[in-house]
Amino acid sequence: MTREIQHFINGQAISGKSSREADVFDPNTGVVQARVPLADDSEIAAAVTAAEAAFPAWSAMNPQRRARVMFRFKALLEENMDELAEMLSSEHGKVIADSKGDVLRGMEVIEFACGIPHLQKGEFTEGAGPGIDVYSMRQPLGVCVGITPFNFPAMIPMWMFGVAIACGNTFVLKPSEKDPSVPVRLAELFMEAGAPAGVLNVIHGDKQAVDGLIAHPVVKAVSFVGSSDIAQYVSISAAQNGKRVQAMAGAKNHGIIMPDADMDQVVADFLGSAFGSAGERCMALPVAVPVGKDTAEEFISRIVPEIKKLRLGVSTDTEAHYGPVVSAEHKQRIENYIDLCEQEGGKLLVDGRGFSLPGHENGFFVGPSLFDHVTPKMKSYVDEIFGPVLQIVRAESLEEAAALASNHQYGNGVALFTRSGLAAREFVSKVQVGMVGINVPIPVPVSYHTFGGWKRSAFADTNQHGPEGVRFWTKIKTVTSRWPSGTVEDQSFIIPTMG
Repeated sequence: MTREIQHFINGQAISGKSSREADVFDPNTGVVQARVPLADDSEIAAAVTAAEAAFPAWSAMNPQRRARVMFRFKALLEENMDELAEMLSSEHGKVIADSKGDVLRGMEVIEFACGIPHLQKGEFTEGAGPGIDVYSMRQPLGVCVGITPFNFPAMIPMWMFGVAIACGNTFVLKPSEKDPSVPVRLAELFMEAGAPAGVLNVIHGDKQAVDGLIAHPVVKAVSFVGSSDIAQYVSISAAQNGKRVQAMAGAKNHGIIMPDADMDQVVADFLGSAFGSAGERCMALPVAVPVGKDTAEEFISRIVPEIKKLRLGVSTDTEAHYGPVVSAEHKQRIENYIDLCEQEGGKLLVDGRGFSLPGHENGFFVGPSLFDHVTPKMKSYVDEIFGPVLQIVRAESLEEAAALASNHQYGNGVALFTRSGLAAREFVSKVQVGMVGINVPIPVPVSYHTFGGWKRSAFADTNQHGPEGVRFWTKIKTVTSRWPSGTVEDQSFIIPTMG
């Protein structure tokens, strides 16, 4: 019997009232395990109203008390790690170790948010003019919205609501309908940590919910992570509706291999970053750029046998390197791109199509694939495949390799593998990509820095979490004050100065 997933509004689990639902699959078996309601306008309104009602008291609470809720929430995440990881894997398909990493990276942002008493402090200047002090304060915006993707159903919601709520805002989360259970459980744990009802609400839905939240007059800010076309749509729509907006989008990250690189480390790093989590990461490394023919031949000779050793398994298989992809449609999309790259002239060295796991023949599994002689003109190179497919694009120099990353439509992440500090320094300075790794294959910044790409990898102007997250989720009020000394001064009809 399939279970019913519920919304979480004003501190309570609420059954869906609309007649529209979506299937939630177990990617390991291909079987429908649950039904998720798709919110109608009344449910969207109820979530926003609950958040609006909770805002005055929550925003007035001193930051130390808000931080204590964050501390308790972090402790509950640790206590419930196994449950969250198993729930996440059952709907997404990633192996348990990856699911724990998903929760952990989100929890690190909650740790950062525990420092909100310091992070939210303003500035003060004494004696800016005769008897005049000037100070600023960061105040919360109001009701805020997060729209999150399927690939990190724990981490990305916490990236958003952790900082937003710590700053004094209230929140409505619209997670992916493909794996919705973990976000609801996070909201339950947040209530258990001491958050008042209405501070964090979760509604499920599709484009109707997205449009309804963006257009709602009470909503002040929208944060989005997903594909580039939808990110651009959200960015434009939110701005047209007068909302503050940040929208993180797609990626096609390059890993540049210099002749002096540690090839043992390079091969190990590409195995994990290209194929881990079935490649369903915006910070995956799906393009290898070896510099020079000898580098390319050595990389291929070393990585092909290692790819063939990769073990695919169900999410609970502790020996598996990765599990199924999220849906049958996504499996077909990935295999279509493998077909396309072959048609475009890519040399297929390892073919992952048609993989079937014994006993789980209906699961959404895609084997690892490797292409050589891919060129920048190929559509399969230009597009984000978002699966376990590694493409090799050869280059003759570091300049040519860096230009590939700099000129691509996406500018999320790039990695350089080298022993040369001079080459690395020059590369970091000039490459036109938002996040750079030097001998680090997945350069996701730690929680107290910010995450965000360039070009079609990010729309609007601000990044996720870290200090920039605090700036995004707050507005600045600047006060210029003077206390009269008892002497009436001459009136002035010109713009005052502080001289």
